[in-house]
Amino acid sequence: MSPQLSPVVAGTWRMHEWGWSPAERLAWIEQCVELGVTSFDHADIYGGYSVETLFGEALRLATPALRQRLQIVTKCGIRLVSPARPLHRLKSYDTSAAHLRASVEASLRALGVERIELLLIHRPDPLLDPAEVAGAIDALRREGKLAHFGVSNHTPSQASLLQRALPLAANQIEFSPLHLQPLHDGTLDQCLDLGIRPMAWSPLGGGRLLNGHDERERRVRDALERIAAEHGVSIATAAYAWILRHPSRPLPITGTRRIDAIREALAATSLRLDRESWFDVWQASAGHEVA
Repeated sequence: MSPQLSPVVAGTWRMHEWGWSPAERLAWIEQCVELGVTSFDHADIYGGYSVETLFGEALRLATPALRQRLQIVTKCGIRLVSPARPLHRLKSYDTSAAHLRASVEASLRALGVERIELLLIHRPDPLLDPAEVAGAIDALRREGKLAHFGVSNHTPSQASLLQRALPLAANQIEFSPLHLQPLHDGTLDQCLDLGIRPMAWSPLGGGRLLNGHDERERRVRDALERIAAEHGVSIATAAYAWILRHPSRPLPITGTRRIDAIREALAATSLRLDRESWFDVWQASAGHEVA
């Protein structure tokens, strides 16, 4: 069973850069929830292991009713060298049972919640043992510490390796009109096959769709401007609508503190592009027409 996440997910990657008080962070969370964005994307390493704590500080000011409406997504499996983790000697990956358990329990403490809705392995680990991961995840589920499990940035073969050991609920991938690879390397095909909704990070190409200056970025922006003008929406909304047009029903991650930008993403949920418009953007990005 897939997790019940909101149609747009609010990313928290840069929360440590916002310079906000706990009350200001809570106000942002409340505004997101008022708009219907109830799912929040984290990773233990964000902000040098600080963002989950910042979010948790805000949640401790929230009412129980608000806390119960949230779905927390977080990722683990990367070991950063950080003062917050003095035992880490070098950056590496770790999907051992001990590390998964320690990461989940640390995230629960930092966030101040009792359960993670969706836990993702952040990056593929070449030393991953599917049976060991499955055993660790099953134990954490039985203890009520997490509900669903998935992966992030995994190729179809890497995801299949885990899928045979335990069902995956998500694959969080880079996907945007400037990053077409998931359309052609089997990643989105696999999501359709498995019946899971991919999560799309960097849906605006790290902002390059809106302000990039190279030839490809300008071509794609021109195509999106045509869609935006036709439907009376922003270029960002047109870009989100292009992502949402895929039948796997991707869940875009906004990655912004700007509430108006989150509204632009939500507006795309009511805009279904026709095929020619979708392929116009694809062609602008690929630099050639379909074969």
